[in-house]
Amino acid sequence: MEVDVMKKIPVREQDAKERATNFEEVCLGYNADEAMAEASRCINCKNAQCVKGCPVNIDIPGFISKVKDGDFKEAYDVISKSSALPAVCGRVCPQESQCEGKCIRGIKGEPISIGKLERFVADWATENGIKPAVDAPSNGKKVAVIGSGPAGLTCAGDLAKMGYDVTIYEALHQPGGVLVYGIPEFRLPKEKVVAKEIENVKSLGVKIETNVIVGKSITIDELIEEEGFDAVFIGSGAGLPKFMGIKGETANGVFSANEYLTRSNLMKAFDSKSTTPIKVGKKVAVVGGGNVAMDAARTALRLGSEVHIIYRRSEEELPARVEEVHHAKEEGIIFDLLTNPVEIIEDENGWVSGIKCIRMELGEPDASGRRRPVEVKGSEFVIDVDTVIMSLGTSPNPLISSTTKGLEINNHKCIIATEDTGATSKEGVYAGGDAVTGAATVILAMGAGKAAAKGIDEYLQSK
Repeated sequence: MEVDVMKKIPVREQDAKERATNFEEVCLGYNADEAMAEASRCINCKNAQCVKGCPVNIDIPGFISKVKDGDFKEAYDVISKSSALPAVCGRVCPQESQCEGKCIRGIKGEPISIGKLERFVADWATENGIKPAVDAPSNGKKVAVIGSGPAGLTCAGDLAKMGYDVTIYEALHQPGGVLVYGIPEFRLPKEKVVAKEIENVKSLGVKIETNVIVGKSITIDELIEEEGFDAVFIGSGAGLPKFMGIKGETANGVFSANEYLTRSNLMKAFDSKSTTPIKVGKKVAVVGGGNVAMDAARTALRLGSEVHIIYRRSEEELPARVEEVHHAKEEGIIFDLLTNPVEIIEDENGWVSGIKCIRMELGEPDASGRRRPVEVKGSEFVIDVDTVIMSLGTSPNPLISSTTKGLEINNHKCIIATEDTGATSKEGVYAGGDAVTGAATVILAMGAGKAAAKGIDEYLQSK
C-alpha cells in the first residue's frame, strides 16, 4: 500500500445517509494492511510526547512498532499492560486532544491515528481469542470496587494483576456503567466490544455482582467490617442530571440526556420489539454541546426525528469532539448556535409544544477561557418542537457519600480524593472518575482508576 507519510490512512465509515437510519457502528476501522501502513508513518520518537498525553501511559511507540511489523499479538500485550479497555478507548477517547494532539508527526503533517490503531489491535485480539495476562499470584487481600464503569473496571483489572481478590458491585442489572447506558451502539457496540472487554477483566479473576446499590443494599462500612474487604474503591460515576431551572422544564416530553440514552442503550428502546419504548418526537431539541448532546441528538435522529442542537456559544466553543460534530452534521443534525433556551412551552395537556430561545453573542472570556455568551435583547423566538432533551452535564448521586461516615465531599457533591492515589478522607477508601471530578471522559476515569489501584496497593502493602 502506498503511504504518504504526511497524511493519515483514511478510515472506512458507513455512508452518512445509510447510517442515519440504523444503529450499526459508524466507523468501520482499519484492516490489517491499513493498520500496518498507518503504523509505518510513526517515527518512533525516543522522547515520545504521545505517551505523556495518554492518561494511562500506554507505550504508544512500542505497540505501534509491533503493528508495523505485523506482530499484532505482541502489540496487544504492550497495550494491555497499561489499559484494561483498549477496544473502548480506541473508539471513544478524545485522542485529538491527548495522545494524537502531542504527536510529533502532527507538527508538519497529520498525526498518527493512534486511536484507530489501538482499536484495530484490540479487535484483532478479540477475534483471535487473545486475553490479557495475569502477572501475580494471589496475595490473600480483598478489595471491593463500587461501579463497573471505566474507572471501576480499570482499578479492578490492575488490582487483579497485582494478586488481589477483587469484587465489583454494580447497581444496574448489567455491568459496564456509562459504557453500557451512556454511549450509543453506533459509537460503541455493546456485545461486540463492551461485553468482550468486561469478559477480559473477569478473566483476570475479577468477580462482578450486579443489582447491588451500595448505600442501600449494603454500606461501605459493612463491606469493610462485615464482608472483610481490606480496601474499597468508589467508581460510581456521575449519574444525576442537571437542568436549567427554566419555566416548563417539568412538561411531558422533557428528558435528561441521561434518561434518554439509558432507555435507548441499556433498555434497547431503539428496537421496535422493546418492552420499554421511548417517546419518539417528530421534532426534537437537544440543549447542550458536549459529546453526550451529540449522542442524544444522533440517537433521536435514528429514531426518526428532526433534530436541533441548541447551544449558547459558537461552533468554535463546542466541547464535543470534532469527529462527533462532523458526523452529526453529515447525518443531518441542525445546529442552532449562539442560541439559549429561556422557556419550554406547553400545550393545554401539559406536553411540550415549543421551546422559546434568545439569540446570544460572545463577550469577554470567562473562567473556562471561552468567550462568555451574552443575551441579545429583544431577540427571542420560538422553535416548534414536541420533545426536549437536556444535556447540561451530570453530578454524582449523593447516596454513597450520605451513608458513609467520614467521607468528605465538595460543594458539587463530588467525593474529595487525591489525584495521585485516589485516597479519600476515610482510611482504606479510595475514589476516582466522575464520582470525584463530575462528568468527564472515559479515559480520564480510567486514569483515575489506575492511580487508585496503585494507591490501594501501596496502602495495603504498608499495613
